[in-house]
Amino acid sequence: MQNRFSLTLPGLALLSALCACQPQTTPDTSKPAQDSSEPTNNSAATVAQFDWFEYQGQDAVFAAPLEPGQYQNPVLAGFFPDPSITRNGDDYYMTVSSFTYMPGLPILHSRDLVNWQIIGYALTQQSQLQMDGLQVSRGIFAPTLRYHDGTYYLITTVVDRGGNFILTAADPAGPWSEPIWLPEIDGIDPDIFFDDDGKVYIAHNGDPVESLYEGHKAIWLWQYDPKSQKVLPDSKRLLVNGGVDLSTKPIWIEAPHLYKHDGWYYLLCAEGGTADQHSAVIFRSRSLTEPFLPYSNNPILTQRDLAPERPAPITTAGHADFVQLPNGDWWAVFLASRAYQERYFNTGRETFLLPVSWQDGWPHILPAGQPIPYRPSVPELNVASVAEPLTGNFTWRDEFDSNELNLHWNALRRFDHSWLEFNNGHLQLTAKPDSLASMQQPAFISRRQQHTNFTASTALSVPAAPVSAGIVAFQNEQYHYYLGVRQTSSGSEVFLQQANGATPENIASMPLPEETNSVQLKISGNAGSISFYYAVADSDWQPVATEQDALLLSTQVAGGFVGTMLGLHSHLEAESQP
Repeated sequence: MQNRFSLTLPGLALLSALCACQPQTTPDTSKPAQDSSEPTNNSAATVAQFDWFEYQGQDAVFAAPLEPGQYQNPVLAGFFPDPSITRNGDDYYMTVSSFTYMPGLPILHSRDLVNWQIIGYALTQQSQLQMDGLQVSRGIFAPTLRYHDGTYYLITTVVDRGGNFILTAADPAGPWSEPIWLPEIDGIDPDIFFDDDGKVYIAHNGDPVESLYEGHKAIWLWQYDPKSQKVLPDSKRLLVNGGVDLSTKPIWIEAPHLYKHDGWYYLLCAEGGTADQHSAVIFRSRSLTEPFLPYSNNPILTQRDLAPERPAPITTAGHADFVQLPNGDWWAVFLASRAYQERYFNTGRETFLLPVSWQDGWPHILPAGQPIPYRPSVPELNVASVAEPLTGNFTWRDEFDSNELNLHWNALRRFDHSWLEFNNGHLQLTAKPDSLASMQQPAFISRRQQHTNFTASTALSVPAAPVSAGIVAFQNEQYHYYLGVRQTSSGSEVFLQQANGATPENIASMPLPEETNSVQLKISGNAGSISFYYAVADSDWQPVATEQDALLLSTQVAGGFVGTMLGLHSHLEAESQP
């Protein structure tokens, strides 16, 4: 993955400004606050209190019941991009890119490949890395997860803040180690490969020896010494220059994964960029010291040759990883996106699953011109898997009756949760001066928008001045909506704030009835349209602003690599800031 959207899409000038890498630092570590009846770090006047949060998805493609023997694609709906998968016995583990959302690098578990559960995160401590000042689509790119000889390995890149590193763990749920930094490796999308002779290799995307055109990249290979935890300095060699056919000027060869099968080394890569021309391509060689030759029928996965106007299109397919089952079957996880209006998606890049077939010594995921199926046949695995709502239509509700934050919630940039605590079935967010447009950490937690058609709602106490609090649909710092409640000189009001490529602006407001102590807020999304409502006591929902522009929450407008996140925010308004 690269900052390729900055070439064609608006709103990403900020990304280009952040491309210069900054040295790794170790900031102060902050411990999450414990459950308490009173805030620990500010006065009660700056605390916003939420009673619950509910998310409901209602997509037509998920509506019909599954037939026996079918599973639902995507297996991870919403913002779960760049999946990497590994197996240990009957257990399968997967991770995805997390960019600047924290905790980072979610770890998911399954026993049947189709039903997944988030079991933890690899990045959970401020000592591992810090991302203050980074735009939301920087940070953690394209990880690789592997299990080898009793240890789990996770290799990835933190863009603009340190480069490539490895984490290890005995238990994939954590804890994971401090980063093992690899300063010699300049590039992204690293892969770690354990050969059967005991040698270990790292492949990655990087610049070619000579750049011939925009988007010209290469795949490089290093040998890695696990004992010294360093790459061998003289081991670097070129695997792929440009892509499948350099004469056609292929762009963004990346996401390499190495495998060994039937005496061949296979190199699986992404090519074409992460937008509509995305694909998965395959190369092979008899030796890691010999040239890798491309398959004559590449790509082995893409949707770029299908008509854009097709119904319920799945687009941007590519960036795959393979796993072999105990019975010898092979399967692929890969990213793709469910689009509306032919090419827009707010849900980000999602994780799909398809079988891999071997023909004449080459792996195949999907024939050319064939759409990705929403409901394929399940893998032949006679094991049960714990399931949670990660695909299909569902309702997810958090009553905040635990002393720990649910694993679906994420904050931005830092692991600090000192501004968040639980109090007798309520979530309390201490307001901070950092707004949603900030490049620091606002008082904001969010979970993924996993459906094109959804509602998200909450109930909260009307905060005292100078605090605003409410519910958010967030794509990035410059593209989001904030439906909030605050005190004014004439009483309390509900307001709607929009960021559409610039500084957030208030676009609607209305007074609340006198002596209103609590209010409910709701966001309702329908593809490119989004509406905002409030309710007091047991009254019906009242519109604040309906049929607003939701295209600004799409990747095609906002740019970057993330999907829309829905969540809760508390902000210290300007008049009280230092």
